Amino acid sequence: MRPLKLLSLTFLSVILIFCSCSKDENDVKMKGLAENKNRNLTSVYPEASRLEFPKLKGGNSIVLIHKTNDKYGVNFSTEWDCIKKSQRWSCYQMHSGNSGGNVGRYQEGYPFDEDLDHSNYFTTADGTPLDLFWSSGYDHGHICPSADRQYSKEANRQTFFLTNMQPQRNVFNAGVWSAMEQQVRNWNRGSFRDTLYVCKGGTIDRDDQIRGYVQNKMIIPKYFFMAILCKNSSGYKALGFWIEHKDKDSDYTKDAKGDYMLSPYVVSIRELETLTNIDFFCNLDDETEDHIETLGVENIKSAWGLK
Repeated sequence: MRPLKLLSLTFLSVILIFCSCSKDENDVKMKGLAENKNRNLTSVYPEASRLEFPKLKGGNSIVLIHKTNDKYGVNFSTEWDCIKKSQRWSCYQMHSGNSGGNVGRYQEGYPFDEDLDHSNYFTTADGTPLDLFWSSGYDHGHICPSADRQYSKEANRQTFFLTNMQPQRNVFNAGVWSAMEQQVRNWNRGSFRDTLYVCKGGTIDRDDQIRGYVQNKMIIPKYFFMAILCKNSSGYKALGFWIEHKDKDSDYTKDAKGDYMLSPYVVSIRELETLTNIDFFCNLDDETEDHIETLGVENIKSAWGLK
């Protein structure tokens, strides 16, 4: 784990937050920030001022910020609950600067996250990180997908960290969840967006939203979610997906051709916040955040081209 620099919240920390992102990454105006009472203000994680970040939970949770140490900068970030030993979400950006490429899928398994202390993960008796996914009946379900990070080998390798995984039934992982991920990639084109800000995860905080546990240890989410913010020349728009983690492919809605229909799983960001108790896109100014979060579902579907 990176050492945490416990600095007082001073004028210096505010400067760090305003300067942590490029204009392309996060162009929220300083006026807007001043009007936003719920934004992330932290000198420990200055990157948390980026638009893809929801409100940090704090407490037993830490943030793992993965960078590729090249021109691409931040790859994706994860909020990790050190008591539950589970990720709450991963968030990342998609834009012309980090899209494209074809480095291929990392082929050397699922490495342990170098930024996480072993004590905050499942380990064997001698302290070696333990991969509980194997032979569990659940896939290593990527939250930041490998296919979204094809621009560098290191970026793709990082998506295979165990901290970027949630247990998913194969029928879900390779089925409707994969279809949702592909839809996000379909939106990731210059004619649709300047930048997409994506936050995804599985439910780990409420007992009624937990499906079970692998070996009585690793949480199996009952629901998965996506919160997606689009910035383009017209402004901002946002969409949420909320879907139950089921065993049968037939439980998910399909059209006459057998393709998954995603519109039944669309919710407003405000509803998604109620379901997850996570404040998404908290770094937007209050007026913009309120507008994009409260749009009706039918209007959201229309704005995003979903039937």
